[in-house]
Amino acid sequence: MKDILFISDLHLALEKPEILRRFFHFLRQRASKAQALYILGDLFDAWIGDDDNTRPARDIKRELKQLTASGVKVFIQQGNRDFLLGNAFCTDTGVSLLGDFAVIELDGQRVLLTHGDLLCSDDIAYQAFRIKSRSREWQDAVLRKPVWLRLIAARWYRLRSYFHKREKSYDIMDVNQDTVIAAMREYDCRILVHGHTHRPSFHEFMLDGLPAKRYVLADWRPESAGLLCWKNGSFIEENIEAKNPAARR
Repeated sequence: MKDILFISDLHLALEKPEILRRFFHFLRQRASKAQALYILGDLFDAWIGDDDNTRPARDIKRELKQLTASGVKVFIQQGNRDFLLGNAFCTDTGVSLLGDFAVIELDGQRVLLTHGDLLCSDDIAYQAFRIKSRSREWQDAVLRKPVWLRLIAARWYRLRSYFHKREKSYDIMDVNQDTVIAAMREYDCRILVHGHTHRPSFHEFMLDGLPAKRYVLADWRPESAGLLCWKNGSFIEENIEAKNPAARR
């Protein structure tokens, strides 16, 4: 069986050419040889709507379409930066949109996938904004605006988000372990894979008397780009340009 790949938090944008270059190279070289690719949110630094065909949105759509047309299954979850991704994007690219929580089976093991922002339940201000921004009324009001105005607004929101984060503690922006356990218990999973926190790591703990695992995906940066690969019954962490990935079972 071919590899199954997991990535998140690429934050693709026109002003990040090195990350765009790595992503296109990754799709053509690594992902093209995989069975499936799961993108767990924040593929884009900001997604202003499926009708955006400016660069780099149109280039990314084209590359994803080429990948899915070759037979690789690609799945995507909405993140806190690209929650306006919708059905038109899926039609244009051949990608399948997953819900906020999705369960898959890997060699008989149930694995829970999520972007990770819902697990950061201590960030009360963000969770309130999340509820508002996911409402149909709020999204319709945004999408009625012209593309050029949405592009300007997205830049402003990113700047505001940057300064808001500087005022928050790292603990508030990290996952709440009780929320993690509640989600894994609800979906009957002992393995959780997520991104969002930009704190790539591996955590082992006990859940209802049984061992559980949490894999935190790496965010992509100009100097580094990581992924998680399911291969031969175990997860392997890889650096996109590394030749010797380190296994983690």
